[in-house]
Amino acid sequence: MELNRIKPALGSKRGKRRVGRGPGSGLGKTAGRGHKGQKARSGGFHKLGFEGGQMPLQRRLPKRGFVSPGKKYTAEVRLSELNTLEAKDIDIQALKQAGIVPIRTLSAKVMLSGKITRAIKIKGLRVSKGARAAIEAVGGSIETPKEKKVEKAEKAEKVEKV
Repeated sequence: MELNRIKPALGSKRGKRRVGRGPGSGLGKTAGRGHKGQKARSGGFHKLGFEGGQMPLQRRLPKRGFVSPGKKYTAEVRLSELNTLEAKDIDIQALKQAGIVPIRTLSAKVMLSGKITRAIKIKGLRVSKGARAAIEAVGGSIETPKEKKVEKAEKAEKVEKV
């Protein structure tokens, strides 16, 4: 047996259907396209969902809900996941390196799920009220982006007063 002589079993493969090749083929003349009309003609194409000018179904039905465009760039982090990290200072980069959040993530929020047993310092992450209470209860600290803005504003006010 040689590789260049291998063929499929007889009857297992069918030939390509050749349309428009005379009446004997059963698909001559109109070649299975029927008579006249847009679909019978070459280039007879209309976009998906087109209903001949009638308002298409996807536009007739009411739209509900809201999908945030930033959803795929925001991640949720559980307290139990933070407990597994060895680092004491935790920011978005530390979470990415540990594989807790995807690399494309731009922001993350710490949620109260699981327990935290050691003091950690969170920088630049949003934190839920329950998670904040749990972190501060074990002696941890939180520096959120909003707190940074408030601190900058307070410094600016002090400079203006002087």
